[in-house]
Amino acid sequence: MKIFRLRSFDEFKKHVDRNKPNYALIQQYESTLIIPDKKEFTVKGISYPANQYVDFKVDYLYGDGVNINWRERLVCPITQLNNRLRSCVQIIDFELSPYPDSIIYISEQVTPLFSFLKQKFSNLTGSEFLGPDLLPGQVKNNIRHEDMTNLSFASESMEYYLSFECFEHIPSYKKAITEMYRVLKPGGTFLGSFPFDRNKYDNLIRAKFDEQGNIVHFTEPEYHGDPVNEQGILCFTTFGWEVLDEFRQAGFKDVYCLFLWSDMFGYLGGEQIFFIARK
Repeated sequence: MKIFRLRSFDEFKKHVDRNKPNYALIQQYESTLIIPDKKEFTVKGISYPANQYVDFKVDYLYGDGVNINWRERLVCPITQLNNRLRSCVQIIDFELSPYPDSIIYISEQVTPLFSFLKQKFSNLTGSEFLGPDLLPGQVKNNIRHEDMTNLSFASESMEYYLSFECFEHIPSYKKAITEMYRVLKPGGTFLGSFPFDRNKYDNLIRAKFDEQGNIVHFTEPEYHGDPVNEQGILCFTTFGWEVLDEFRQAGFKDVYCLFLWSDMFGYLGGEQIFFIARK
């Protein structure tokens, strides 16, 4: 598995140019895995979280009916973690290298990923956003409520901050970045993922709240799955490379993207992308 660390749009464009031979091989390999007229099939590989060879489940769920959403499928039958989540577990171990007693916050709680990580890290705290009427840190039905723009944690109290597919649902995401910087210890690290257009610098603002508190849409509304809301949750932003500079403006000293792909570990669908920001 190769991991590329890219810190700017210019670095990405050079990466694309130099990596063209690999892209052709990736596309060719992935096309051979698809079984025509099969709505469900398996791909063999090593599940890093399960530490063994498995048959990853693939189907057309979350796709457009024609193309497979590789990023959200390739589900491990043992851990129930998909492509994106399995790769983030490996990145946590290889790129962050936390100790079993490291102080970690993750912005989810009622998910297979939280359950898996809780077994590895004794000081892991998870939460969900349960609505604007609850106080930060309040517990309801055994679920901790946190607002990422107004966390209950003390300043410089966390060694690691994990957030996967959350920032796009926060209209004032810059405030969430500032709040993240506040709660991380010096040397603390953020690892996350969110919808990202690798081919553009500017963020795309899809919607916002006006002064009266009404939602104003600038693009076709896009809703994503939410573990605590069956109706889903609105996506406010699709990020571009601009977001790396916004992390830097908040004070983070080293900010970069991880681009990775692996047939052995079942990280398919082209290069998977994660974000690192070190305080």
